[in-house]
Amino acid sequence: MNTTDAKRVLETALICAPQPLSVRELGTLFDAEISADTLKTLLADLQLEWTGRGVELVQVASGWRFQSRPELRPYLDRLHPEKPPRYSRATLETLAIIAYRQPVTRGDMEDIRGVTINSLILKQLEDRGWVEVIGHRETVGRPALFATTRQFLDDLGLSSLDQLPPLEGSNVQESALGRLDFDALSANVSSAEAEAPDADDPDPSTVVTDDQPAALTSESDPQSSDSITQDDHESGEHPSRNA
Repeated sequence: MNTTDAKRVLETALICAPQPLSVRELGTLFDAEISADTLKTLLADLQLEWTGRGVELVQVASGWRFQSRPELRPYLDRLHPEKPPRYSRATLETLAIIAYRQPVTRGDMEDIRGVTINSLILKQLEDRGWVEVIGHRETVGRPALFATTRQFLDDLGLSSLDQLPPLEGSNVQESALGRLDFDALSANVSSAEAEAPDADDPDPSTVVTDDQPAALTSESDPQSSDSITQDDHESGEHPSRNA
């Protein structure tokens, strides 16, 4: 198969796919006749060919996908005028702490925020597929360790945690909230709910919030000297990193 035909096959598969496709999955299109390195080169070529169009080819945590460009979102939103879910400040702060300090326990998060975290907040983030328990800390009570998921990165349009916006200044919590694209997260969730609503999911607008949190400083470190036991996960499949 020549290069032109191979790119047409890749382009068609990616446009028709309902979710991102990994290089391994794309390789099955050619019955292993094309190497992974060649596929990556073809994907890079496709990216360039779609430059300047309303749709772009991007690599996210789960693989490659076509998506609309961010600057066109206001126009596309007019097709689906329903408002995306609203998340409380407590929910967004908890998500930011997990994203930047993972893996962390609930106790770590409460120490950073300075207030008790409502159980519904963690359940809401887990139900959305943005965080998950990846293990337990070997200390009294073996508390669960939370980390972000590939879905979280996909919804932000990122391929790895290294692409999260850098934290600036001493007020890390405020910086994280200001720089993470939570609008993109809400927009992706809104679209998903329109296709497959889940009556069991808690309503984000009714989540009980807690008191005003303390500032998270760059010196904050939720990790203790306790040893950590991580549950079994496929090698390389989890995007979390140690703080």
